Amino acid sequence: MSVQTKQVDFGKRSGLRVCPVSMGAMRFPAEELAIPLIRQAIDAGMIYIDTSRGYGNSETILAKALKDGYREKVILSTKWCPWNIKVQPDDDTSAQCAYKRLLESMERLDVDYLDFYQIWSINNFEQYQQATCKGGMLDGIRRAKDEGLIGHIGFTTHDTPDNIRRYIDQADWCEAILFSHNVLNPTYKEIIARTHEKGIATLVMNPLAGGFLAEESPVLQRVVSDALGIDDVVQAAHRYLAGDDNIDTILCGINKPSDITSTIDNYSKPPLTAQQRKDLEEAMAEISSKGLGFCSGCKYCMPCPEGIDIPAMMNIVYLERLLHMSDRAGATYRRLVKADNSPARCTQCGQCEQKCTQHLKIIEELAYLLKKFS
Repeated sequence: MSVQTKQVDFGKRSGLRVCPVSMGAMRFPAEELAIPLIRQAIDAGMIYIDTSRGYGNSETILAKALKDGYREKVILSTKWCPWNIKVQPDDDTSAQCAYKRLLESMERLDVDYLDFYQIWSINNFEQYQQATCKGGMLDGIRRAKDEGLIGHIGFTTHDTPDNIRRYIDQADWCEAILFSHNVLNPTYKEIIARTHEKGIATLVMNPLAGGFLAEESPVLQRVVSDALGIDDVVQAAHRYLAGDDNIDTILCGINKPSDITSTIDNYSKPPLTAQQRKDLEEAMAEISSKGLGFCSGCKYCMPCPEGIDIPAMMNIVYLERLLHMSDRAGATYRRLVKADNSPARCTQCGQCEQKCTQHLKIIEELAYLLKKFS
């Protein structure tokens, strides 16, 4: 039995089962390429699909890809919140607005039923309260569930582990939580275990740290080689997650066929043992000991009022500072500046830092790039 035909419980509350690798639908290629790619992923066992009203045309592409019997093969999940994207200027956290946006996603996906609907990106206690209070978003989602439009409810989060612990202790309605988690940033490891213990399904996004672990880096290769005796960083990152029984499934962003085949192939290899996972965590912690953190590329900081591509700039910071890839960092910086995207345009308004899920010092890092490469 292959890794993608062997299913596990998707938590205890939902009653569903999933494969170890699922589909993240944030960054599809052009529609004509995306549709066969999505079907390839489903055929390979990526039956849980995570999309969002805020992922550009992801929902409308999926609507076409899920024709011809493919809808019946998958667990379809979408999500929305007004603090990430306002479809209309007066969007708010009310039950009525959440219900309206849910129906809109169903229309875009061209379905009459959603397996899951999630409150998108609960990142602080205020947002949790707004979403779950009487007359809030949760009531609108529950209305849809009562009407048979959706089957299950969850949320995604970048909040602190302490806050998430408070939520799961009281959220008897929650059947799944999506966390950002990887070997380079295992902040949520313990709270994922607690969530699993509660019977709530656990999903992991950013398994490769927003693509960082897929970059060619002599630093990362050395760390993995020293810890595990292999030089494939991506394989190590996947096997690290596969070794954690508290993780039900990871989201694999698909942009090309090899994204599907390589991820499933890595998950087919023996997962790392508890000791190997510990050794790798400690080795990775050493190269991030400066406390720089890293950008996951979620783009919640965008748009910048001055038109700066902040995720691209932050990627350069960590290519240079963390991975010691100065030549590539410099070349990328010069290409962006040539496209009229200089950090010199920053007015230090602070809007990006307020929205950053990783709480990065973006203004300080932009100034560093300006001094380093100008």
